Amino acid sequence: MSPIRSLSPARLALAAAAIALVAGAAGYGLGHLGKSPAPAPSTSAAGRKVLYWYDPMVPAQHFDKPGKSPFMDMQLVPRYADEGPSAASGVQIDPARLQSLGVRYATVERTDFADELTAPGVLEFNQRDVAIVQARANGFVQRVYGRAPGDVVRAGAPIADLLVPSWGGAQAEFLAVRRTGDPALEAAARLRLRLLGMPEGLIEAVARRGQAQTVITFTSPIGGAIQTLDVRQGMAVNMGQTLAQVSGLGTVWLTAAVPEAQSGQVRIGAPARIDLAAFPGEAFTGRIAAVLPAAQAESRTLQVRVELSNRGGRLRPGMYGTAHLGGTAHPALSVPSEAVIRTGKRAIVMVAGPGGRFQPVEVQLGREDGARTEILAGLSEGQKVVASGQFLIDSEASLAGLQAQAVGTAPATPPPQPRAALYETRGRIESLTADSITLSHEPVPAIGWPAMTMTFKLGSPALAKGAKVGDRVAFGFEQKPDGPVVQRLAPTGAQ
Repeated sequence: MSPIRSLSPARLALAAAAIALVAGAAGYGLGHLGKSPAPAPSTSAAGRKVLYWYDPMVPAQHFDKPGKSPFMDMQLVPRYADEGPSAASGVQIDPARLQSLGVRYATVERTDFADELTAPGVLEFNQRDVAIVQARANGFVQRVYGRAPGDVVRAGAPIADLLVPSWGGAQAEFLAVRRTGDPALEAAARLRLRLLGMPEGLIEAVARRGQAQTVITFTSPIGGAIQTLDVRQGMAVNMGQTLAQVSGLGTVWLTAAVPEAQSGQVRIGAPARIDLAAFPGEAFTGRIAAVLPAAQAESRTLQVRVELSNRGGRLRPGMYGTAHLGGTAHPALSVPSEAVIRTGKRAIVMVAGPGGRFQPVEVQLGREDGARTEILAGLSEGQKVVASGQFLIDSEASLAGLQAQAVGTAPATPPPQPRAALYETRGRIESLTADSITLSHEPVPAIGWPAMTMTFKLGSPALAKGAKVGDRVAFGFEQKPDGPVVQRLAPTGAQ
């Protein structure tokens, strides 16, 4: 008889149940063979959930685990779930990263802004002080006086002698009428000479001498520089022909190119101070005589004329100068110019808040005075803004989808900030100053810091009283936007 047949029915039932139990367990194990457990959310040492890792220099590229950046020689940085931006709080950045980026801050201040604007310019002749010497009758050039364009002449200086035949007969008739002693006839004869173009001085000279004068000396009516000279000895001239053009030098113009955006500050009659490259250290004063009505299309500037007195003829047309227009100072809200991010469509400033949070704010810009820029709208006095490193912070805000606060929008009231955490560790004092301490400290697991040597600010100078280089201490510090600050310091073993 076989062994199976020798078993009782009860034992057969028990064996079948055991076989079924083993088979069920084997089936469960085989069903889960090769399956890895579901990954738990990544967390930092402090228990904060990590969304992804990224390189601050290439923030758009995300990585699912920590390590070294493939783009730069640096470690990837975690993006935590609790760092998401909001309209009230902005984007939050780890203070240790801010310190490594060399972020600097500035305060929105009310400073004196001068209405003065500076514009380059060139000296020119005063085009309102020009004289034209013309032939008043047909004639011939008998003599020239050695003049040339560019010569400076006084008023009354001779230009050329002209023989005018047609004036000889008229002068003879005038003298004959004058000898009659009839005042009415003499007045009529004088009027005829004037209508022929004779100057009053020539008529008086003919009457005084009692003889006709057909060779006439044409002179410059004003003193100045000869611009054109179109007369040569022996040539024939016609009535109305220009012999010379003379520009006066008593006053000159400086034509300054004022940017279109600043032209609203220019007022006719306002004072102006001129610096000339030819006379360093010497200032010339004048007044704005005119603002030309048309802007220069190529440079988008308006031409402003400043009239200057030219005593002694020192100011020569063609000289280069700088015009300082206006000059009254008025208080205005301003920030360092380097704090402004200009995108082409708008201007943005990164406003620093508590807890390492930053909010991009759109601002309306005004004038520039040296290294500061006027803020017309968007900021309030006393706010802290980022003056260096704001481009990286702006990229963080853009990466997080945070929109800049528009001009004229009241900022949302931020939620109350919790008291800053105090991180505890131990270390050795390497150096000590009145307001800072350098420590070689042990790791700080709460924020993922390895052991390193770094400088901390002291919350109070009294904390370091009695401490010296080489002491081993236990200390606690807070993370603030401008770097870690030691708030507790005690020798090792002290409570």
